[in-house]
Amino acid sequence: MTSQHDIRGKVVLIAGGAKNLGGLLARDLAQQGAKAVAIHYNSAASKADADATVADIQKTGAQALALQADLTTAGAMSKLFTDAIAAVGRPDIAINTVGKVLKKPLVDISEAEYDEMSAVNAKSAFFFLKEAGKHVNDNGKVCTLVTSLLGAFTPFYASYAGTKAPVEHFTRAAAKEFGARGISVTAVGPGPMDTAFFYPAEGADAVAYHKTAAALSPFSKTGLTDINDVVPFIRHLVSDGWWITGQTILINGGYTTK
Repeated sequence: MTSQHDIRGKVVLIAGGAKNLGGLLARDLAQQGAKAVAIHYNSAASKADADATVADIQKTGAQALALQADLTTAGAMSKLFTDAIAAVGRPDIAINTVGKVLKKPLVDISEAEYDEMSAVNAKSAFFFLKEAGKHVNDNGKVCTLVTSLLGAFTPFYASYAGTKAPVEHFTRAAAKEFGARGISVTAVGPGPMDTAFFYPAEGADAVAYHKTAAALSPFSKTGLTDINDVVPFIRHLVSDGWWITGQTILINGGYTTK
């Protein structure tokens, strides 16, 4: 017999679930017994990754579906949830890993760049939480990826950390509002992760710094946060860790703290 907080038999929706941390989460939750996993990917460039993730999920016996969308509008986010529900049912677990990084001096950031960063990192997170509040089943779990830079005092990431910062309050508000239905809502801020998301924004000197910046860097294979070390925490938050809600948790080996 499964409990209401067990992953077995649950329906999962992951925005940004085709690759990197999102893809690993999708595979992991399927392996943990999820009944169905719907993943979102942003563009044609990620379709091959999405197809590979769907195939791996299906090997576990779970249903799998990949949906493409640019989630920077409320309409697109609503359609993502509607299409996923039509295919695999209302989600019990909804995870948003969507994000975009820009490393640039504040004085050099254009209005267009700011608007794009705000749309990807803040606006999409807001409307993901809105749709999750409308469609996630009672006693469900909702988690959004932010960044450990929310605990940093550093230059050049104003538009990245700054547009992830609102998600902390979105998370607190959603946790209060959805709590009456038994839904927990959390945000997770990994440190710089050893994925393709990290390297394009960083120069060689910065990469070298980040690989030594965490207290536990000497014990990491790359010095960076390994996505395999993040997945178990998110798995816990969307299952037995349901009592943790309204919190932003930095998972980074001692890279930053709040």
